[in-house]
Amino acid sequence: MSMNETAAPATGFVQKQDEEWRTILSPEQFKVLRQKGLEKRGKGEYIKLFDEGTYSCAGCGNALYKSTTKFESGCGWPAFFDAIPGAIKQTSEAGGRRMEITCAVCDGHLGHVFKGEGYGTPTDQRHCVNSVSIKFSSPDPTNSQ
Repeated sequence: MSMNETAAPATGFVQKQDEEWRTILSPEQFKVLRQKGLEKRGKGEYIKLFDEGTYSCAGCGNALYKSTTKFESGCGWPAFFDAIPGAIKQTSEAGGRRMEITCAVCDGHLGHVFKGEGYGTPTDQRHCVNSVSIKFSSPDPTNSQ
């Protein structure tokens, strides 16, 4: 069961050619989101950020993770134990040890999900996400949800 059942699932699909993606993404974002690259361990801007807010896809803006599901894993990348329902796709990789995670709207590569590592989170999952593939936003104080 997901921790965020009230969140609306992603709708629509964004499809662009590589030339279009290159105009809106930095070279590092393009490498990770479009070419399934990996940012350097321990270098991402969101590893130590635990402020209240939402993490969205850096490519299309689709809301992916709530800060309430972020935890310190020590892995060197931002870690979450659950995504917003319908926000990501998971695809099994060879050997089944991990699942690739991509944005459900633009198919941008985010990272990988590892299961059963014993972190003691509600899902026993670690969504290991590249910082360059996401953008953080704080809640709007004028919005009374």
